[in-house]
Amino acid sequence: MPRNAEVIRQWTILREIEHVRGAGVTIDELAALCGVTTRTIRRDLQALEEAGFPLFDDKSRDDGRTRWRLNGQAFKSLVAGLTLSELSALYFSRTLLESLAGTPFREDLESAFDKLAAGLTPHMQKFLDQLPRVLAAKSDPTRARPDRDMPAQSQIVARALDATLHLRQATLTYHSRSSDRTKTYRIHPYRLAYAQGGLYLLAYVPEYGEVRTFALERIESLSLVDEHFTPIEELPDEAFPHSLGVHSGPPQRVELEFRPAVADYIRARLWHPSQTLRNLPEGGVRVALDVCLDHALRSWILSFGPFAHVASPEALAREIAEQFEQAGAQYR
Repeated sequence: MPRNAEVIRQWTILREIEHVRGAGVTIDELAALCGVTTRTIRRDLQALEEAGFPLFDDKSRDDGRTRWRLNGQAFKSLVAGLTLSELSALYFSRTLLESLAGTPFREDLESAFDKLAAGLTPHMQKFLDQLPRVLAAKSDPTRARPDRDMPAQSQIVARALDATLHLRQATLTYHSRSSDRTKTYRIHPYRLAYAQGGLYLLAYVPEYGEVRTFALERIESLSLVDEHFTPIEELPDEAFPHSLGVHSGPPQRVELEFRPAVADYIRARLWHPSQTLRNLPEGGVRVALDVCLDHALRSWILSFGPFAHVASPEALAREIAEQFEQAGAQYR
């Protein structure tokens, strides 16, 4: 823990010096900001200098106080005009971004990070490599696919992006898990969305007159055609806005009651933007959501076991009760 605190403090110092730019910052000001002694700040500055960060002390002010600054000229070659702190933040947060990256983009993402790292000295990279240790991420379960499928998957993603950007119609062969059959569709690709460890294609299907969701790993082939399309439905900015998971259906009002044992946990999180909470007399909480009645919602409710009760709609309450009965039967 002490080493983590030291790394975070040095990162804070670096950001503060860059933030004030030409004005510079004194050691006393840094000590007050970090809540440590000036002696500790001097050690931190020395460590940052040894790591290769172009810091220098400036005594040119009339008040005679020494201020620490960052030599911005040393980073003229950084791509896209990124500041040092922006570049460093991207570099040490690579584990976060990799956990969000869809499989077809992983190689491109790693290549981009290698180019960003080229703007840093080896000593600076070594310093920044310590930062992910104090900010870790656990990625969602990813879709399991054999390595030999990766080229085909990447090609499908490329064609889907091309169709989406240029409003080109496409034909898609898809294996549906719910019906366990393969079918070919004519589609108007609207968007690619990444959610819960997988990529999804949202496309309007003229045959059904609605936008449908296709999981990338179940797309067997995707071919572009010469005909273009005009979008007839505006998608919301957020992917799957009415679902706790991956679903594009219409929302319904769902009301749930949670027992006191899990009430604080429920109150502490925003499960969906539509949620409203009402405290119950015995210490529980009643939650109302406007969401799709999909697998993600059912799984979420079931995960609380006997500590959650569906108040409405009745059909959902019966379905949850039946699933608990079936689960109990397997253990009896």
